[in-house]
Amino acid sequence: MSTLALKGPAWVTVRQYRRTLWLALALAVLALAVVAGLRIWAAQHSVAHMKDGVWAASAEDDAYLKLRWILEYVGFATILLPGFVAAVVAGPMVAREYESGTYQLSLTQSVRPADWLRSKLTVATIVGVLATLVVMGIFWFGRIGVRKGWDYHWGQQATYTATGITVFAHVLAAVAVGALVGQLVRRTVPAMAVAGLVMGSLLAVFNTYRWSILPTERDAGPLGSHAVLPADHLYMDSGLLTSSGTRFNEAICWTRANTTPGSDADPALWEKVEKECYAEHGVTSRFIDFHPSSHFWPTQLIETGIVLALAALAALAAFRVLRARHS
Repeated sequence: MSTLALKGPAWVTVRQYRRTLWLALALAVLALAVVAGLRIWAAQHSVAHMKDGVWAASAEDDAYLKLRWILEYVGFATILLPGFVAAVVAGPMVAREYESGTYQLSLTQSVRPADWLRSKLTVATIVGVLATLVVMGIFWFGRIGVRKGWDYHWGQQATYTATGITVFAHVLAAVAVGALVGQLVRRTVPAMAVAGLVMGSLLAVFNTYRWSILPTERDAGPLGSHAVLPADHLYMDSGLLTSSGTRFNEAICWTRANTTPGSDADPALWEKVEKECYAEHGVTSRFIDFHPSSHFWPTQLIETGIVLALAALAALAAFRVLRARHS
């Protein structure tokens, strides 16, 4: 890493963390080698197709099961990466410089405070983006080997993160948040904790409300009818509707049927009580709300735009704080 054509503060930053960078590279190469080896091993055994459409490994195909297990952790690593980047930037790269006083040495070497911070953020951004590409590449490479054996649904959190572009926006936000928190806290361990908490909270908010960005589509029909949904959809909600279009609480009729004597042993009686209850409350139809697969990229783009805007605000605040303290 020390041979990179960098100058000034950026070169110093790379020199400071060259061992960490080499360690990260070694871990990436090791992970890629393990996934590649398991793919080769798993390819020597066939998978069995079951009636419900699930593909299952043969009893002796231990490599296939290990590959699936490892990919779960790779996907989880993609989710955690922004939090890790924020913690590293806030703690070791910024707060520790203030805590130890070494930043003052840099400022005496004809380096402006803005250049000092900008160099650290540049290196952190480049390394963070490259690390993201590597983790996503390993996920994709391993996923090809188990495509028929594991339902990598686009709506699942790990798959959504590892196959889209939002993770890059979250990494950029992590760099900016780390720079801001590191200057405000100025102590290594507390800064790492605060930065990780901020990014974790941001991720939790999007995980909770991500699929509320776009309105869902609805399949509705009379009671007893079967829904006709796209094969590749993301289920969100379902229930019953009254003639006025309001949602009906199904627990009301379920409780009535459950408390009717003899209904537990007579399915016909249970069904009769339920139908009478539905008619009494004016229930006329059922519905299913879902997202089609075509909502994947619009949701990705909207989330990316929101996070990039937050990243820009955090970066602006970081440089404002720096200017205020060194003016």
